[in-house]
Amino acid sequence: MKNIKIVTGITLLVLGLTSCKDEKQEKAQKTVENYVIYVDSVKNVAAADLKDNWTSVEAEYDRRSQEAQAALADIKDNAAATEKVNASKIKYEEFKNEITAQFAPPAPSPKQQLRDALFGAGKIGDDMSFNWVNAQNIHSVYQQFVHTVENNKDKYSREDWDEIKLMYEALDSRKNTVEKEGLSAEDNRKIAGLKIKFAPMYTVNRMGAKSEENKDAKK
Repeated sequence: MKNIKIVTGITLLVLGLTSCKDEKQEKAQKTVENYVIYVDSVKNVAAADLKDNWTSVEAEYDRRSQEAQAALADIKDNAAATEKVNASKIKYEEFKNEITAQFAPPAPSPKQQLRDALFGAGKIGDDMSFNWVNAQNIHSVYQQFVHTVENNKDKYSREDWDEIKLMYEALDSRKNTVEKEGLSAEDNRKIAGLKIKFAPMYTVNRMGAKSEENKDAKK
């Protein structure tokens, strides 16, 4: 009788453990399925809505991805589940690259890129305002402008040189205002040196760019 009770107890214990194991495995399978469903559901959301909530989407994805990865350890034959998780991971990364590219601001025009290089990103826009240039920074502005032109003079087209001249004249106009605001004699002298350096460099290279352009047109 005692032996029967022991066997019965062991059997119940095994059944209990099996039940727990099955429950754990079912939960793990459900976690994987929820992860797959989440990735598919994100792909069905309008781009405008995603843009406004992308941080939350990313945080939720990371959480579900980590949970699904951990759940694989609780699935006995997890080859199929692993394949599902990996496929959804690839699907999400491809979608993420595609959607974030849509969020990115449009690339600046070639003209704006040139202005950014000459003065710093976003310093000169379509309004061509030089109000940010003052007696304290005007020498460094000229310095960046002339050195940038010097370093890239062989790459500029005729249109680039025309834009450079326009920017140079606008900067000179700002200098006339700044001089009345207390430009130091030392900075004035240094700027004069930079202007002497720029003038022949512009003339020679602008002519060279035009000559190259005419040559290409004849081909």
